[in-house]
Amino acid sequence: MLNRVQKRNLTKRDYVTLSSMIFALFFGAGNLIFPLHLGQLAGGHWGIAAAGFLITAVLLPLLSVLAVCVTKSKGVYDIGKPLGATFAVVFMVLIHFTIGPFFGTPRTATVSFTVGLAPFFPAKYQSLALLLSSAAFFGLAYYLSVEQSKIMARVGKLLNPLFLLLLVAIFAVAFSSPLAHAGSTSATAAYQTAGFTNGFLQGYNTMDALAGLALGVTIVTAVNFMGQTDPNKAAWVTARAGFFSMAFEGLIYVLLILLGAQSLGQFKLSDNGGVAFDQIVNHYMGNVGQAILAVLIITTCLTTAIGLVAAFAQDFHKHFGFLSYKAWLRITCLASFLTANVGLNQIIAWSTPVLMFLYPLAMALIFLSILSPLFHKSSVVYVWVVVFTVVPAVFDMVAAFPAVVSQSTFGQAMAHVQSFLPLASSGMDWLVPALVGAVFGTAHYLLLQRAKTSTGMEVPMKR
Repeated sequence: MLNRVQKRNLTKRDYVTLSSMIFALFFGAGNLIFPLHLGQLAGGHWGIAAAGFLITAVLLPLLSVLAVCVTKSKGVYDIGKPLGATFAVVFMVLIHFTIGPFFGTPRTATVSFTVGLAPFFPAKYQSLALLLSSAAFFGLAYYLSVEQSKIMARVGKLLNPLFLLLLVAIFAVAFSSPLAHAGSTSATAAYQTAGFTNGFLQGYNTMDALAGLALGVTIVTAVNFMGQTDPNKAAWVTARAGFFSMAFEGLIYVLLILLGAQSLGQFKLSDNGGVAFDQIVNHYMGNVGQAILAVLIITTCLTTAIGLVAAFAQDFHKHFGFLSYKAWLRITCLASFLTANVGLNQIIAWSTPVLMFLYPLAMALIFLSILSPLFHKSSVVYVWVVVFTVVPAVFDMVAAFPAVVSQSTFGQAMAHVQSFLPLASSGMDWLVPALVGAVFGTAHYLLLQRAKTSTGMEVPMKR
């Protein structure tokens, strides 16, 4: 199909549409509720917490897009390929199931229901309402993503502008009459002493660094359909549009965090950002505000769901071609629908440990991909870094599980071993081992280079 696409130069309008699509694909359920909740947790320390949050929620996703561009990858499989085809497939499956039908995609439906629709239904009908609304939600997501060539137009030109218009309206009302001065509100104990670190870890919950790797296939496909089929030109277009979309996303994050801190002047710390958003909008706009919030939440969650289910189907069809794109799309939409009915709090509780395991690996691979031209994508560098990263990542995963796992005999034994690692108390115990792995990997690569120079042997690398 791409062979019939006419090659052409992109206009400014094309770049705006592409940037809008990238923003919409990234900005979904967690991107609204987690920064708002972070603001409530951080209170007067919201600024330092925001700085940490922006690294993992904006900078890393941008770097993941750049990693796709630098390596001229077409998906998460290509990012992991220097470690071998088996690792690449396993990593791709783990990423897609995490941001897809196990956690990320179902969360788009549960957040849109919890924040936007749940207040309209009596408590006794909540389960039935979630069932019906999530069925309609994923039915619509399937319909809007079934034709790959139309995804950019539907998301970038229609849904995202509507979302931004509604969000600007809420910001305008809320900041014209703030509930409190953010700097004077109380912070929770954790944010009084470690605001930056906790903000950094909260950024994991957006899943955007993982999404950036997985959505690479959808973004590159959209760029190809715009007439940019040359890998070098497509990489440049993607990088440029990604920069603008991520910068705009960072601005919205700061405003949401500030809004969350200000809300403490009227409301107590909520269980999650969805509850806080509902309280804030109802305070300012009443029932009209609730209706606006419902449309806003459903719109932004739907755009992300479209990107995630499309990326899942595109990658799985490419690597497991015994089923068509449409068949994989039906599977991920159905699986996401079933998981969504478990409930938002359960999804968040069980997704956190998986993210604590995958994020260090993803960050390591993102940086390795960006720096790969320096060591010619040599597999030995990748192996050293990933091996040294995966061990502490397992410790972090076990520690983040609900009490049934983390407080078990096995969990406590793992926590005891973990306590000897540098930065373990801050959840960053993977960082020093990853850097050590990078040193050993670089030394190994340089030795192989020297051997190549003296004997003419080839340095092991993946192309």
